[in-house]
Amino acid sequence: MQQEMSLQVTQIEKLGNGKRRIRFENTESLILYYSETRGCKLEEGMYISIQTYEQLLKEVVGKRAKKRALHLLEQMDRTEQQLREKLLASEYPQSCIDDAIAYVKSFHYLDDQRYAENFTRYKKEKLSRQQIKQKLMMKGVSREIISDAIETEYTVDESVHIRSLLEKKHFSYNNADEGEFRRVYNYLLRRGFRSNDILKEMKYTGTDW
Repeated sequence: MQQEMSLQVTQIEKLGNGKRRIRFENTESLILYYSETRGCKLEEGMYISIQTYEQLLKEVVGKRAKKRALHLLEQMDRTEQQLREKLLASEYPQSCIDDAIAYVKSFHYLDDQRYAENFTRYKKEKLSRQQIKQKLMMKGVSREIISDAIETEYTVDESVHIRSLLEKKHFSYNNADEGEFRRVYNYLLRRGFRSNDILKEMKYTGTDW
């Protein structure tokens, strides 16, 4: 009956900054400060009630996760995936992370749509559509949100980007040998520009656009 109604503390591991990692049998571990550990009189091998564990999870660690999420968003705007990764790296339990995400979303502090639109708006002068798409996908933004953001905010003609990069490379279609042509073409291709657009602008170098 005792084991059914309670959880056993299997290990208390000393960490830096006065923290302790409290491991429990068959559930998630909690990171507590020494004062919190001492206040609950936690010791290895002892049993605590499910109610006590839930209180530590929600009232102590859960509240800390929310404050941490707010602090991270004050530092810089982030996507949901980026924020989750940060909280996970700090070893917050999954339930605390979910609650913290819901909390900051309720105040619109976390919004992937806004993030994608802002990112596209500020990067469109330097990056191709494909580059922006790839970078946002790496940040965990959904394809649908990325598509909407690019359609709304990417108002730059990509041919202007290509021309600018060709000028920086001092590329001349009439004077370039096959090796230089391939190097420049592949360079632009890696930056996410479409093949037809690249070839079109490369052939126009040295002329008045």
